[in-house]
Amino acid sequence: MRNLLRGMLIAVIFVAPLAVAARENSSNQEKPPAKNKDGKKLFGTAEALRVTRVSSPRISPDGARVAYLVAENQMEKEKDTPWKSVTHLWVVPTTGPATAARQFTRGEKSVSNLEWSPDGKLLAFTMDAGDEKDAKPQVWFMYADGGEPWQVTKHKPGVRGFHFSPDGKELLLTATVPLGEEDEKRTKQKDDAVVVDHDFKMAQLWTWNIATNEEKQVTKGDFTVSDAHWSPDGARVAFTTNPTPRTDDTSLATAWVLEVAGGKQRKVAETVDPTQTARWSPDGKSIAYLSSAGLVVYKVNLFVVDGNGGSPRKLSGAFELNAGDPVWSRDGKTILFSSDDHEAMKIFAVDVAAGTVRPLTDAATVVNLAEISANGQTAVGTSGDATHPDEVFRSDLSFGSLERITNQNSWLEDYALATSEVVRWKSSKDGMEIDGIVTKPVDFDGSHKVPFLLNPHGGPTGASLLSFNSTEQIMAANGYMVLQPNFRGSTGRGEKFAAANQNDWGIGDYKDDMSGVQAMVDKGWADPDRLGAFGWSYGGYMTMWIDTQTDRFKAISPGAGLPDLYSMYSQTDIHRYLTVFYNSKAPWDNYQEYWDHSPMKYIANVKTPTMILHGQADTRVPIPQAEEFYRALYERKVPVEYVTYPRENHGFVEPRHIQDRWQRYLVFFGKYLNNPPVTESKAVVDRLSKDLP
Repeated sequence: MRNLLRGMLIAVIFVAPLAVAARENSSNQEKPPAKNKDGKKLFGTAEALRVTRVSSPRISPDGARVAYLVAENQMEKEKDTPWKSVTHLWVVPTTGPATAARQFTRGEKSVSNLEWSPDGKLLAFTMDAGDEKDAKPQVWFMYADGGEPWQVTKHKPGVRGFHFSPDGKELLLTATVPLGEEDEKRTKQKDDAVVVDHDFKMAQLWTWNIATNEEKQVTKGDFTVSDAHWSPDGARVAFTTNPTPRTDDTSLATAWVLEVAGGKQRKVAETVDPTQTARWSPDGKSIAYLSSAGLVVYKVNLFVVDGNGGSPRKLSGAFELNAGDPVWSRDGKTILFSSDDHEAMKIFAVDVAAGTVRPLTDAATVVNLAEISANGQTAVGTSGDATHPDEVFRSDLSFGSLERITNQNSWLEDYALATSEVVRWKSSKDGMEIDGIVTKPVDFDGSHKVPFLLNPHGGPTGASLLSFNSTEQIMAANGYMVLQPNFRGSTGRGEKFAAANQNDWGIGDYKDDMSGVQAMVDKGWADPDRLGAFGWSYGGYMTMWIDTQTDRFKAISPGAGLPDLYSMYSQTDIHRYLTVFYNSKAPWDNYQEYWDHSPMKYIANVKTPTMILHGQADTRVPIPQAEEFYRALYERKVPVEYVTYPRENHGFVEPRHIQDRWQRYLVFFGKYLNNPPVTESKAVVDRLSKDLP
């Protein structure tokens, strides 16, 4: 739940993946590739689309191989064909080398939910089946040595998730109930009026007999199911329920145990707090799970409870950070998890008997543990840093050395990439120490001041980490210094810091950010006459707020921002999340607080040239929020450009839109910060320059 809640207002401003270099058109050939002083290529928007994204490593039962997913953007040869992101299955030996990795699936369909069969003979995943118009995700199998996959399940509404039973004879499916004959008829006739907050499509659990293709529904209730896992003996299932599929209800999670044969169901733990992410110990005698005292700003704790019920024990009570998804050691004595620690993501180990937590990794990197091998000797996961996108790693359980066994982005070695480092400063609000990440321009030597961009993260319950960030690399290749502040309200510094922005949006965090800007100016790095700011989601809110509070910046670009918190409350899909920051009250019961923290209250102050970006199908921050800010600036004669993106929700997925956004940043800031783009073609710059305010 924590990862989902962290992302509620977060939109990643970069969506990496890609297979072949992207070109706007033949005009990109007008000039040779831009290079740095050492002759290496500079990283532009075409290269950013080429970066592949590695995820979901799964180690085989014998520990010899690791299957994983690779997402890439596919650019078709025909100019009129849309670009799209496709995810495929790869396999690499656990001991490497990376050159031994093989691609197992191909084509235009993406795969997900990767898993090995218990005997290691099969790889399974979900992939769309059926005609394109009516395609639904189903479970597919393929042999572990490769070949053509074949469809296994035929659950009419499609399959959301699955797991093999321990004996390999059944699949545990998470899926919705098929429509009745009358409802299906009405749907085909487009007699499909929607009654809001009624008639939810609830997911339930089903078993699927692999030999007979028979399915059986095993849960029935007024809830939706997710995250189901078999017990080691196959007799029980642990799973999580929520009252509805609404994003707003993800915080109301409850973990359960189901006896498969009799259908008896009970809570993992008797508590009023949310519980989720239940994981069986290897011997099936205990269950580890996560819980917090409430929404978002409260610390997520790790608990363990007897598999047959009883009083749970909190294992992470003295640990200040959030516990992540639990991964049991094979002897059951230790539970491992990954968690944000300031700008890094580290692996921690909990002694189950003693309840003590210790870090296993300490580097300034992002390490995400996935699994431990059946023999308990090898761990796999993904790791990356500011100049290396995530790759699959293997390690022993000491984690003294992480060996990367994939290298999907080896071509980046030909590019001059920017370096990033953690910086710290004192906030002008109260002297609190704030930290963040500064990415320096390529070839930066500190001898002269450079154009500077402030980039607050989304959330606000999130953090900027030392991971590979395509947006920052693009800006740095074009001569910008970028600061990503982890202002009060961010994760990675404990519960008190995460809660420090309650009733304080736009006040303390604004001063944290502006103090960071001043710190970069004081170092002699940032040119005070060439300052800009951009952000997405809560970062969009913050840049809208900055727009109304200061004229220090020469240009500001809010994306998916929320300028009117009163109307935002009713428009968004996360009403409950917003109330966390405003005395647990709706705006009609707390008008002044919502209005005082809304950029629209101060709209008359805006003078800075502004470029507003927004997805037309955004359900997290619906587009009327952007319309409101734009209309006010337009009618007040403030220089403003407003760009909307068809079909895009809060996080963009279409490669052409993603590239357009990057290019507009370069052209917009290039004009107002007197720093023309160097990585993009003249045709692109000329075309987008015509739209500038």
